[in-house]
Amino acid sequence: MAERSHISARGIDGENPRLSYLCSVESGSSCFACKFPGPNFLKTTSDYQNITVHSVTQCSPSPSAQLMEDFLELAKENTEKDLETCGILGAFLKNGTFYVTTLIIPKQESTSSSCLATNDEEAFAIQNEHSLFPVGWIHTHPSQSCFMSSVDLHTHYSYQVMIPEAIAVVMAPTDTSRSYGIFRLSDPGGMSVLKACQEQGFHPHGETTDGSPVFEDCSNVYKNSNLRFEIFDLR
Repeated sequence: MAERSHISARGIDGENPRLSYLCSVESGSSCFACKFPGPNFLKTTSDYQNITVHSVTQCSPSPSAQLMEDFLELAKENTEKDLETCGILGAFLKNGTFYVTTLIIPKQESTSSSCLATNDEEAFAIQNEHSLFPVGWIHTHPSQSCFMSSVDLHTHYSYQVMIPEAIAVVMAPTDTSRSYGIFRLSDPGGMSVLKACQEQGFHPHGETTDGSPVFEDCSNVYKNSNLRFEIFDLR
């Protein structure tokens, strides 16, 4: 197992840097309650965890600027070689809110258009040790535009089927029109399409039955400057 590197982000006004996110599904109301199953490895205290989700407008210019910048810096060597880099977003749950406090960069195999995490048990060990929920992932598109490829959609499905609030962050440093995006599969439309799809590699997906896009921007992400975050680089 590789040595774990704890990397602290830069300070803000002399204090430790702190970021978090509130991830929510779309809702027409200001808040609502939802339930999702709580397997033992997610360390919930009951069979179902009640979640109150507040609808929050995405902050500008970036809800996760510092974490994104640190991730891009760690991905820089790969980006210069036109190779993707990926990471896992870990969060804790308190009073019905997910707070992203941890970025785990696992060992991985990369190409210019894909990134496959390896040695999953190392990332799982960190999540278990810190009682973290895997609420999404972040990856680069070193030479492509900011979007979710068909492979990305299948990767994200595995997160969102487990935690409906899961997000996918795409960093596209060469896209002059949009350098990053925070996405999720539409539900139930996109989730149903991905559940039924058995294809692998890059391929087109059919239309959703409700007419919604397969994936969409996740605008309900709340920036909180009062939480410190850590990065574990396991490569």
